[in-house]
Amino acid sequence: MENKLIRVGITHGDINGIGYEVILKTFSDNRVAELCTPIIYGSSKVAAYHRKALDLPQVNMNVILRAEEAGENRVNIINCIDDDTKVELSQSTSVAGEAAYKSLEAAVTDLKKGLIDVLVTAPINKNNIQNKNFHFPGHTEYLEECFGHHQHKSLMILMKEDFRVALVTGHIPLSEVSSGITKEVIVEKLLIFNKSLIQDFGVIKPRIAVLSLNPHAGDGGLIGKEEETIILPSIQKAEEQGVMSFGPYPSDGFFGASMYEEFDGVLAMYHDQGLAPFKALAMEEGVNFTAGLPIIRTSPAHGTAYDIAGKNLASENSFRQALYAAIDIHRTRKIYKEAIANPLRKQYFDKGADNEKLDLTKDDEA
Repeated sequence: MENKLIRVGITHGDINGIGYEVILKTFSDNRVAELCTPIIYGSSKVAAYHRKALDLPQVNMNVILRAEEAGENRVNIINCIDDDTKVELSQSTSVAGEAAYKSLEAAVTDLKKGLIDVLVTAPINKNNIQNKNFHFPGHTEYLEECFGHHQHKSLMILMKEDFRVALVTGHIPLSEVSSGITKEVIVEKLLIFNKSLIQDFGVIKPRIAVLSLNPHAGDGGLIGKEEETIILPSIQKAEEQGVMSFGPYPSDGFFGASMYEEFDGVLAMYHDQGLAPFKALAMEEGVNFTAGLPIIRTSPAHGTAYDIAGKNLASENSFRQALYAAIDIHRTRKIYKEAIANPLRKQYFDKGADNEKLDLTKDDEA
C-alpha cells in the first residue's frame, strides 16, 4: 500500500553536538511518528551511544537499508556511516564532519529521487564538514547548488509562527555586505520572499517590511546614501512586479517597537541585522527554512551547541518545530499547486463580431 504520510528525511548533523539529543527527545513522544514517516540518515549505534550517555528515554528505531522500506508509525533509520565512527562529545573533529556530510549526501540523493518528501537537517559545524564536495558556508548554499539548477535562487527565512525574517545577504563577511547590496539582489529576494509567503504559507497578499542598511535609515543621506539610491528604488521596482513592500526601516526602532507584528515578513540586509533580534525574540522555537527551491528543507534555529553537548540540557523545541514546519509547508505548497494547476479560461467579448454570437447587451426576452 502506498505510504500516505509525508516522508520526512532527517540528517543527524554533527555527531559531537546536540543533534541526536534533540532528535531522540522529539521522537520520545510516540505521537510525533504518527504525523509523518520519519527517516533518519545516520547511525543506529551513534544514536544508541547518545541515548545511553545522556540517559534519554528509549526510542525504538526501525533499521532499514532503503527509504522505500520505511514503516509508518515508526522511527526509521538508515545507517550511512561506519559502525566504528568515533563520537567525541563537544569536540569538533574531522570524523564528525565526514559523518555529517555522508548523512546529508544520502538524504539529498533520496530527495532528488522523490523517495522522501521533505528534509529536516540537524546542525552541522560549518568548518569540519568542508571537503571537495562540500565547499559552502552552510546548508542553504549547498542545497541551492543541488536543486537550483541555475533557475532557482534560495532565500534563508527564520520563522516562528507568523514572525518571518529573510536575508538579502547571508553567510558572508560583514566587510562584503555593502557591495552585496544591489538593486538587482534586493528585488530578486523580495520576489522570492513574496512567492514563498503565498505558496508556502498561504498568505494571499503579503506585506513585507524592508530594513535599512545604515543606522537611522541613513538620516536623509547624512550617514549613508544606500537607502535613497539602492533600497528605496528596489522597493519601487518590486512594487511594479506586484510585491507590497515597505520601508526602509531602521532595524533598532523596528524591532524595539515590535513593528514586525504588522507584517507578514521582514527582509533584512545582512545576517546579524535580522537574525540577532529574531533569535532574541524567538530562539527557543525558531525554525530555519530554505525558501525559493523546488524542495522543502527546514532546520532548528540553533547550532551544534558544543558547550552543552552530552549534558542533557538541550531543548528539542526548535527541532520539533522544524519538523512541524516542514510538514505544514509541504501541505500548503501542495494545496497551492493544485489551486493553480487548471485555471479557468478567461473569455473576452469585443463589442463587434463576438456580440453577434452572444449579445450581452440585451435583456432576455421571454
